[in-house]
Amino acid sequence: MTRGQKRRSQLATLTLDLPAAPLDHAAGLPGHRPPRVVALVPAHDEQRALPEAIASLRGQTVALDRIVVVADNCTDDTAAVARRHGAEVVETDHNRNRKAGALNQALDLLLPTLSDDDLLLVADADSMLVPGFVETAVLRLRSDHTAGAVGGVFHGEAGAGLVGALQRNEYARYAREISRRADRASVLTGTATVFRVGVLREVARTRGDGLPGPTGHVYDPDALTEDNEITLAVRTLGWQTVSPAGCGVLTEIMPTWGDLWHQRLRWQRGALENLRGYGLTTVTAPYMARQLGMYLGIAAVALFLLATMLFATAGLLGPPAGIWLGVTAVFVVERVWTVRARGLAGMALALPMVIEFGYDLFQQAVFLRAAADAVRGRRAAWHHLTPSETRACT
Repeated sequence: MTRGQKRRSQLATLTLDLPAAPLDHAAGLPGHRPPRVVALVPAHDEQRALPEAIASLRGQTVALDRIVVVADNCTDDTAAVARRHGAEVVETDHNRNRKAGALNQALDLLLPTLSDDDLLLVADADSMLVPGFVETAVLRLRSDHTAGAVGGVFHGEAGAGLVGALQRNEYARYAREISRRADRASVLTGTATVFRVGVLREVARTRGDGLPGPTGHVYDPDALTEDNEITLAVRTLGWQTVSPAGCGVLTEIMPTWGDLWHQRLRWQRGALENLRGYGLTTVTAPYMARQLGMYLGIAAVALFLLATMLFATAGLLGPPAGIWLGVTAVFVVERVWTVRARGLAGMALALPMVIEFGYDLFQQAVFLRAAADAVRGRRAAWHHLTPSETRACT
């Protein structure tokens, strides 16, 4: 089975597992005009993944009005493949600002053609949306006038051995966390998010005077993680950000530990830089508190490991007993229960605890490196998977 066939099969299974979009009781009312929905797909050398991404957009239960692929500094046939599959193509002109710059160039052309009531879907070229994604997002934005954008809930594609399985467990826990927070999303994922066009215009107007970045740009060209930054921008303007379970996205995972290191280093460094750019506000305070708690947790884990080593050296360390046996059991049950959506494979991976604990230590090392780089002002780099690395996921 090819990678594409595996992804389509996994997407079909994911679709069955997710809730269907609620019925739209207003759709048949006189004078009711649904908003236009335009998909914007930034793509850098994505000729292999693009056909599946476009197919998932065409397979939505609510038809998209336009699908526009932004071919950014491509050295392959991304633009030709996009046109061959019926998408419009915008090719960037000397873009040096990564994904944010590519999106800004395309939005400069698109926004004047749209009204404030229309919707814009920004979706990655390496992601596939469940068929009800757009319908769920449209109905949520229609019924919740406090929401400025609806983000996807991402699920990792199959493959990549142990490192892939650990990422899928991590994503399953994140999806569960969002659901338990009544769909409130702390980050509008870059894999797929639907924005109100009026909100994007408001963001562009406020840049340089209330929001970081040059006036007139929707995305801050200096942001290393544009999805995290646009979330802070939308929330700073008073809008809510949500991610309903029905907005499922099947996305690319990192096939090697090295790729994962680079990805998570960029994510964490970007988060820290964005918080520094916004400063302490009522919006950023919870994010800063989580960052502080995370780094304090890293210190606590380091102390725990040091104490464990000292007790073991002194011959005082034995198997857990009494109350500590109960505490250990609670931890094991929590780890297994929170990935039950992944089935027996995910639960079996979580059961020993030591494997996922090692994964946590890996991520903590990334967080420490990101903080050190931020303090030293070290230049951050963008890591993009090559076609051969992408094939390693199969």
